[in-house]
Amino acid sequence: MTAHLNPDEQNPAYDLLFFLIFVIFLNHMKNIINEKRILQITTFLKSLDIKSKRFSEMIKTKNISEIKNFNYAFIHSSGDKILNYEKLEFFGDAVLRLAASKFIEKKYPQMSVGDRSELRAQIVSDEWLTKLGKNIGIEKLIIKGPKALGDENSKNTIIGEATEALIGAIYNTFDSIQEVNLWLDDIWEKDSEIFLKAPYKFKSKTVLQEWCQSKGFDLPIYKIIEVSKQNGDPERFSCNIFINGLKESSGFGKSHKKAETNAAKVLIEKLIAQGKI
Repeated sequence: MTAHLNPDEQNPAYDLLFFLIFVIFLNHMKNIINEKRILQITTFLKSLDIKSKRFSEMIKTKNISEIKNFNYAFIHSSGDKILNYEKLEFFGDAVLRLAASKFIEKKYPQMSVGDRSELRAQIVSDEWLTKLGKNIGIEKLIIKGPKALGDENSKNTIIGEATEALIGAIYNTFDSIQEVNLWLDDIWEKDSEIFLKAPYKFKSKTVLQEWCQSKGFDLPIYKIIEVSKQNGDPERFSCNIFINGLKESSGFGKSHKKAETNAAKVLIEKLIAQGKI
């Protein structure tokens, strides 16, 4: 028997159909990228000065699908829960390490595996990514939601993540790390030389621990004191280092880790000046 709807009743199937059409419309709108944004992205990519013919051609032709790929690299999850940089950041993490390994093999072929690992850790670190992101001005392209916009503590983290996502986007565009190395090798060469000239500045706690062990001393003890309640204060925490019961140095930092690192750096420089290292 066929059921007939009352003229005043609405078929539930219509509601479902309208809902699906609305969802499709919203997804379509999310994928639209206006001319102003396209110009902003292509201008930024051009400023990276990557010496690649196909990269330059991609910018010149303004291929929409590829521009969208880069656009996602600049969207924080607070700006869009679905279309954001998280997947590209995941790619970027692996690509960055591979590209850095390739750079080290080319630049320092005689370097031991252990030294390569230490150097790579420095030139792919979160701090290094944040510094790179600031240098290239990536922050002006990042789209964030209201909550993230007002969070100064997450600012550097987001800059580093977006930079890593950018690296992932470059890889995805060409399915190759070639452009990544063409971009980063010169930067890595300068940063590597700085690290290799004074590695203690970048791994001061490790150097201090190894020195103590070589002298038969107890391992250094780090004692932290919170001297400020202000988030982001570069001197929020104070750290005193004790070796064999004696206070040897002090340092400040906006986090426990930073305060310990700075205190260790001060002590290493003191030991170098005294000719003990």
